[in-house]
Amino acid sequence: MPANVFFDTSVVVYALKKDDPRAATAEHLLSSGGFISVQVLNEFVNVTRLKLKMDWHSIGEALQGLRDLCSPAAALTLETHEAAFKIAQRYGFHIYDSLILASAIEAGCAILYSEDLQHGQKIGSLTIQNPFLHV
Repeated sequence: MPANVFFDTSVVVYALKKDDPRAATAEHLLSSGGFISVQVLNEFVNVTRLKLKMDWHSIGEALQGLRDLCSPAAALTLETHEAAFKIAQRYGFHIYDSLILASAIEAGCAILYSEDLQHGQKIGSLTIQNPFLHV
């Protein structure tokens, strides 16, 4: 499993959307493994329930599959929150995006795959990459 790759919620959600052209890219990336955070899991549940209208059983199965493919990063802690606050303050990101960034940095990742943040931007040793630019 690549220890240097972290997935934002958008990548995980696209893997479920079979009618979306980004699904194949998301599935391919996830099949190689990487890290996710508790924040990603929480956002995933929210999106699949409210936007995709999935039932709780299906969400549970999808979560288990996600956990089988990816390693959860360390739990959200006060230190993670403080690091996220500094990222949000410095770069102007929302706190929830900053929590994902802080978790990726804490996990020692070099790449955060995200459609929602600026492609190519570096936050410390972490580089944001949009895997859907050419899809």
